[in-house]
Amino acid sequence: MRAFADGIERWLEAERDQLPLWLPVGLGAGIAAWFLLPDATGWAGFILAALGLAAAGALAPGRRLARAGLWCGLALAIGCGSTWWRSEAVRAPRLARPAIATFAATVEAVEPQPARELVRLRLAPVAGVAPSPASGAGAPPASRTGPLSGAAAALPPHVRVNVAEKDMPADLRGGATIVLRARLMPPAPAAVPGAYDFARVAWFQGLGATGRALGPVRIVDAGARAGGFWQWLAGVRNRLSRHIRAALPGAEGAIAAAFVTGDQGAIAEEDAEAMRRSGLAHLLSVSGLHVTAVVAGTMLLMLRLLALSPRLALSAPLLPVAAGAGALAGIGYTFIAGAEVPTVRSCVAALLVLAGIAIGREAMTLRLVATGALVVLLFRPEAIAGPSFQLSFAAVTAIVALHEHPWTRAAFGPAEESRARAIGRALLSLLLTGLVVEIVLAPIAVFHFHRAGLYGAFANIVAIPLTTFVVMPLEALALALDAVGLGAPAWWLTGRALALLLAIARHVAALPGAVAALPSMPGGAYALIVAGGLWLALWRTRVRRLGLAPILAGAAWALATPPPDLLVTGDGRHMAVRAEGGRLALLRPRAGDYVRAMLGENGGSFDEAADLDVLPGARCGPDLCAVDLMRGGRRWRVLATRSPYLVDVAAMNRACAAADIVVSDRRLPRTCRPRWFKADRPLLARTGGLSIALAAGRIATVAWPGDRHPWRQAEPMVRPIRRVDGKAEASR
Repeated sequence: MRAFADGIERWLEAERDQLPLWLPVGLGAGIAAWFLLPDATGWAGFILAALGLAAAGALAPGRRLARAGLWCGLALAIGCGSTWWRSEAVRAPRLARPAIATFAATVEAVEPQPARELVRLRLAPVAGVAPSPASGAGAPPASRTGPLSGAAAALPPHVRVNVAEKDMPADLRGGATIVLRARLMPPAPAAVPGAYDFARVAWFQGLGATGRALGPVRIVDAGARAGGFWQWLAGVRNRLSRHIRAALPGAEGAIAAAFVTGDQGAIAEEDAEAMRRSGLAHLLSVSGLHVTAVVAGTMLLMLRLLALSPRLALSAPLLPVAAGAGALAGIGYTFIAGAEVPTVRSCVAALLVLAGIAIGREAMTLRLVATGALVVLLFRPEAIAGPSFQLSFAAVTAIVALHEHPWTRAAFGPAEESRARAIGRALLSLLLTGLVVEIVLAPIAVFHFHRAGLYGAFANIVAIPLTTFVVMPLEALALALDAVGLGAPAWWLTGRALALLLAIARHVAALPGAVAALPSMPGGAYALIVAGGLWLALWRTRVRRLGLAPILAGAAWALATPPPDLLVTGDGRHMAVRAEGGRLALLRPRAGDYVRAMLGENGGSFDEAADLDVLPGARCGPDLCAVDLMRGGRRWRVLATRSPYLVDVAAMNRACAAADIVVSDRRLPRTCRPRWFKADRPLLARTGGLSIALAAGRIATVAWPGDRHPWRQAEPMVRPIRRVDGKAEASR
């Protein structure tokens, strides 16, 4: 044991420069533990265990392993505790059930979504303004002294409402007070396992309800002097986006606005899908590429301008001055772009790089990446659960780790050579970097989006230089020339460059096999891949190669996991059945596009879903649908209700007895006893959506027993309707 301990000490001594990189990993592991453990007992127990590890390290001084245990324990405890504190700090009432309400509210944010012909408003319902029955243009202003209606008074403090563009006042701004009628709903949890959990996101955003306006919005108080810095900044961002789209109409203008302000609301869905399928969607999110271009461009411009003065060039420290200007430009760009996680991470990294340049140190290291991660996780710990954080930090970690490797430094470092050879090495370096980034990001894309791109590295060889050295400089020039009314030629050139970028995206997206659809990845497999990737990237000695073992194990686990045979949404209304050949068939023929896309993604299929009625072995009527499936060498019969009408109890009992699985969006009678599993409304209210693999006998759920995370809430029950003389009557 002593020899083993001495070996560990020698290894840690050899890796001493890498040990600080594990601080954000420990912090992230503590945050992840808070999301994975079900309740306060588990969170408190984890924090105490982490503090115990820290205490053990503190009581055994003098050895590097003990100090590592001390810092690891503290990071784990801080990560879990800060997330727990954050979840309580943002606690706010939530809407209990769907409701239609007419209410007054203060506008907190205005987010235009031109591609969807709507505007998204974040609102704070207020008391003291009586909604008037009149509405629309020319309606008299409502009294500001009457009480709100009961429905409006019961609203959460913050809601988000989508308003059709035709129903929006032209001059609405943040800080205004409005009156509107809207259908509101509680924030929706993940519909099926692996789907997007908006309820969790809305909790940390402080949103208690979302919905859609049912008619025109009326301004009660324009709020000319209302609002603060963030509302003013949001207004600047919206005006800048509109200016860019006006100067450059069409799809090119929508992409150009996204590059400058991060506003993707005007990008048509087909263009956004082409960017995703081609591996170029990262260009639409303001992150390291964009911040680097802004900072580097500002520094270069400042250096050139300052160098025009011989006196300054000979006596002034031009590089620190230019670095300061670049820092200011980066911070301003971060605010204008909305200060999202990738932008904040990139801004922090850029500031550290500039500080390193100013003091003559090499700054582009993994320590810089770790510092950026620490800043984000300390202030917004919930970001670790989202794909934006994971994709952003995984990509930059892979790039820096690759180019810090001795082999890469030797192959692509500075060398005395011809220009043609230097260009060739640069292109090869870009290709290698793109391939590594695609490989690193593939598990994250599969876990969150159930897809993996195949040609992204090759598309990025052209797209990244085109964006960095052509599009963004031209766009910056066009905006600068607009100040004197001479921006039209620069906008024309920007449009041609963006048209080329879109052509590349559309061509690559249309190639056969551009994207592979995969079903949901098990959380354990994903954790193994992430742990192995971090081990491989953060260590420097040969021990790093041990990270390949969990990566391969996680990949094998994910590939061996069978796709689900049944997907059932949390409300029980929608069910997808995997037919022969992998195509999905849906219970309700009139399911909307969102439901079809969501079930297709989580079922690992991009094919257009069929109707369950047309499957061989399916027998469907207006109220019930039964289908026989051969899985695992046996026949499974699945029965589902698909109307709100009550079925005769005796007939329902016979159908249940002949079925292995019964699915319903309402409460079924206790006498309904299928052979294997019954998923009716009471059970789905506890479990959420379901993913069922029949051959393996495995059922995955959105929620799990005892889950006490604050965004979990019970759903109201749905009662069936009884037909009486051809008419519908609510059953009692």
